[in-house]
This record gives sequence, C-alpha cells and structure tokens, in this order.
Amino acid sequence: MDITKEKLAAMIDHTNLKAYADEAAIKKLCDEAKTYNFAMVAVNSAQVKRCTDYLKGSGVHVGAAISFPLGQMNISSKFFEVNDAINNGADEIDYVINISELKNGNLDYIKQEMELIVVNCRLYKVISKVIFENCYLTDDEKRQVAKIAKEVKPNFIKTSTGFGTGGATVEDVKLMKAVVGDDVKVKAAGGIRDLKTALAMIEAGAERIGTSAGVQIIESF
Repeated sequence: MDITKEKLAAMIDHTNLKAYADEAAIKKLCDEAKTYNFAMVAVNSAQVKRCTDYLKGSGVHVGAAISFPLGQMNISSKFFEVNDAINNGADEIDYVINISELKNGNLDYIKQEMELIVVNCRLYKVISKVIFENCYLTDDEKRQVAKIAKEVKPNFIKTSTGFGTGGATVEDVKLMKAVVGDDVKVKAAGGIRDLKTALAMIEAGAERIGTSAGVQIIESF
C-alpha cells in the first residue's frame, strides 16, 4: 500500500467521546490533533465550542457526534443538535441513524432523516457522515442504508460508534464500499487501536479512520 505517515495522519479522526472527558482531556485531544495533523477531533456536541476555540487557525476540523451513541432521537431533535453544533463551530457532523426505524422496515424514515441532515450540512459546507452501527444490523440492512446513502450522497458512511457490541470490520467496509462505489466515502471506526488494523481498513476501502489511538498508530508507523 502506497501510504505515508502524513497521509495516514490526515485520514484519522482523533476521538474522545467519553462521558467523563474533562477540559484537560479535551485540550490534550486538540493539542495532539495539531501536533500530528489529524483530520479532525471527534467529540460530543457539548465539547464543540471548546474544541473550536482550541483549534482555531490550525486546519484541524471539529467533528460533532450527533444523537450519540444510540441514534434514538426524533428527526427534529437531531436537526436541532446538528445546527447547534454547526453554530458552535463544527465543520463535520457524524450522526447515528434511527436503528429502531430501520428494524421496523421504515426506509422512508431513514431517507428523510438522512436527506434533512445531509442537505443542511451541505448548505453550511459541513462534512456529513452517517453512522450505521453495523453490529446491530444484518448485511441486508447495511446494504439498504448504503443504497439510500448512494442516492442522498452524504460525504461518508461510517461503520460504528465504538459504543456498540462490536466495531469496524474489514468485511463491513468492503460491503459498504461495494454498494456506494465512488459516490460516497467510507469511514471505519470502533476497535481500531493499532497500525495493522488501520491499514487493513484502508486497504478494504476506508478513507477515514475513527480512533482514540491515533497517536499510538502514527508513532508505530
């Protein structure tokens, strides 16, 4: 694989989504992201303003996790959280689909939710990512959501939150990429803690890696 340390760092979403992440932990996350030139920091939406202030002028994006980690908010609530995060400086949005409605077979709901959030992000020139949480889905359900994404065209579809019963797998990255092709990028997240795993995800088709182990991964390159 033709990849440099710099290219790999630019694919990493440096993550701290812990409920107990205090100001010192968030500052450390931002300082590391600047030092290693990671693509973005991934935080809960309450931390967006703090990260925006720390990262001003650095080129590192601030990503807000929306309806995290369960996806169990109605569309208007998710839309409000998205806009609040954007108003506080987020330039990337990672939202969790309503998994219950997918299980109900309500694909129209999944599409409506995706369209509203993705179009709004596009309006504000903010990158949008749709989190499937694949550990709870059948392969057919993964394909159904990926087909909707191929039509709606978020910037990324994403494997996992990292808070479910399982994280990213090479098989899921390949499955998702096979459906969306070049129309949508794939982000692998959840359980990616070493260089070998990160490179395997990229080889399978992932163009972003969500991980709290970004520093260790780059240091071991």
